[in-house]
Amino acid sequence: MQRDGRWRPNRVLVGVFVLLILVQTPLFAPYFTLAPEKRLFAGTPFSLPLPPLFRLASSDPSVIDVFGDAALEPRAAGKATVDVRLGALPVARMNVRVFPELRVYPGGQSIGVKLKTDGVLVVGYKKIVTADGRGVSPAEDAAIRVGDRIKKVDGKPLKDAGELGHLIEAAGRAGRPMTVELARGEDVLTVTVRPLLDPEDNSYKLGLFVRDSAAGVGTLTFYDPNTRIYGALGHVISDLDTRRPIAAGGGVILPSTVSDVDRGWPGRPGAIRAIFPEEGKKIGDIEKNTPFGIFGRLTAVPSHPLFRDPLPVAPADEVHPGPAKILTVVEGDRIEAYDIEIESVFRQDAPSTKSMIIRVTDPRLLEKTGGIVQGMSGSPILQDDRLAGAVTHVFVSDSARGYGVFIEWMLRMTDLIPEVETAPEESPARAA
Repeated sequence: MQRDGRWRPNRVLVGVFVLLILVQTPLFAPYFTLAPEKRLFAGTPFSLPLPPLFRLASSDPSVIDVFGDAALEPRAAGKATVDVRLGALPVARMNVRVFPELRVYPGGQSIGVKLKTDGVLVVGYKKIVTADGRGVSPAEDAAIRVGDRIKKVDGKPLKDAGELGHLIEAAGRAGRPMTVELARGEDVLTVTVRPLLDPEDNSYKLGLFVRDSAAGVGTLTFYDPNTRIYGALGHVISDLDTRRPIAAGGGVILPSTVSDVDRGWPGRPGAIRAIFPEEGKKIGDIEKNTPFGIFGRLTAVPSHPLFRDPLPVAPADEVHPGPAKILTVVEGDRIEAYDIEIESVFRQDAPSTKSMIIRVTDPRLLEKTGGIVQGMSGSPILQDDRLAGAVTHVFVSDSARGYGVFIEWMLRMTDLIPEVETAPEESPARAA
């Protein structure tokens, strides 16, 4: 534009020209390619360092407010949008979801796990040898499958495997068939099967191997001091024979004392050996067995030997490669912190069972265990003074390395964070 013989640039055109230059500059590119959604916890500020002339603006300051030009203060649970602006011109937008303020205690305690199945689980067939030398399984012939859960017999809810044995014997002595109600995945089926006398011990059987519980050792990941909600293990408990997740029908966690460690080596994962010194004293109930661990409520909130106050939690998108620590027990009941390195992080918009690859770097832990061993599943991962995740699996080929899961995904399995319904990925590594 030209006035009084002098040329003056159009301010809008200059602004657009400057903006185009900034977008193409690697230094500024991240501010124009923000993640589609940012998850934050109320009460935990977040800063997005911006270059000069840029500032942030919130669509709802009651949910998330802006202080300074580039710091966000999550105030209350809800959703809002945050714009990145160059002067008054919006150049990028970020959707923000704010969860209620949440601080939990990290765990690290070794625990004994006793999980009851929902119904009696069929884990195999037992052939009964008849007088003519044939091997017969009445249950298999009646199309009862491995992995089915027997829920009722003759209309009566089944308590455990022992009760099933008594009912089979009674029906066999009476010479009558049994009506068996099965749960097969989400389906409910009813079959009729007649017990057969097993000459091996002169008792009646259906020709099945069954199980009504599973037991093992793991690590407590977190607990909330207000609700007493806890999470542990970081992965699902599966049946040893069927390799399928166990449908939880209740259960308990117990105090555990580590008595010995079978050191891990390449090609041979190690394991923690532990005893339950107070066999009858539960410290919590098991309510859920999920792909992200077991969950329930503690009978009482224990004091933590390393932390006087609960810690904030890290949203999944703020966990990053770099130094971190895990809390775990490898001797007695003493929780210790060990150095690890988060080697890589998988950016996930929805819950998945493999969130990061970790490597043990602490020489004390490497000397004692070789790295990650079975029984350490659930050991909390701390980064930047926040609870970031949990150890879940060890690499069979390298016991110093394994997988971890984001703590956000575990928390979403509880009432502490709204649950997100997704189909988690399967991990090929062996559970730790």
